[in-house]
Amino acid sequence: MLTFIGLGLWDERSVTVEGREALRAADRVFAEFYTSRLVGTTVEALESHHGVDVEVRDRAGVEQDPAPILDAAEEGDVAFCTAGDTMISTTHVDLRVRAAERGIDTRVIHGVTAQSAASSLTGLQNYRFGKAVTLPFEYAHGADGTPQSVIDGIEANRERGLHTLVYLDIKVAGSSPAGPAEGEPDEYMTADHAAAALARDWDADAVGVAVARAGSPDPVVEADTLAALGERDFGDPLHMLVVPGELHHLEAEALAELAGCPESALPDFD
Repeated sequence: MLTFIGLGLWDERSVTVEGREALRAADRVFAEFYTSRLVGTTVEALESHHGVDVEVRDRAGVEQDPAPILDAAEEGDVAFCTAGDTMISTTHVDLRVRAAERGIDTRVIHGVTAQSAASSLTGLQNYRFGKAVTLPFEYAHGADGTPQSVIDGIEANRERGLHTLVYLDIKVAGSSPAGPAEGEPDEYMTADHAAAALARDWDADAVGVAVARAGSPDPVVEADTLAALGERDFGDPLHMLVVPGELHHLEAEALAELAGCPESALPDFD
């Protein structure tokens, strides 16, 4: 059996009760933290809290060399853990398909996702979000400015009145030649960096919502124009950015009351 477990958004306690039980019952536990991170904890704290040994795999160890995970799942009960919800990344879908092709039973234990948290914290309705986009570091995509695909994605959503969740780039040390070298700190794009990039390359007056440390005891949610957000400091990672589309009056009220959005940046419903 190969059980995919979403660990939630913040620390070793963010996993569901069902996920905790499966994690502790597994014969072996694998994890990857290159698609996202539990920035409120460490691997050592995760191991200590749940009484397990966690074998962390890098990108190559999951995508190019999954055999150790699959071999172990043929012999016993294996847990494969990720931050957030475990099936958000196509990497994990591929691993599940490979397991099925080898006749290995699989199951999925979901965790809280960044998208559901973004909706909950901002007051923007979940069913009014369109396709999400990912904003890479400038050096990572080999071109100046914001990729046109990101701008096109936001504009396509806005044409339909939909909100856009902008996932922000993470570069794990040693994971790619373009990122930080092994032994250097991981690099996390901040919401102010993302807002400033979109203000420069797209629309400085558009409303944005910065979400920092979703799932933690002290999340930060601030709404303003992209230009204004680009000049602020939202503290430690992880960050997200939301670019709202057409706002319902209740959503506009939520941005004002829950995220401090200035009235001048919001539509007039009178």
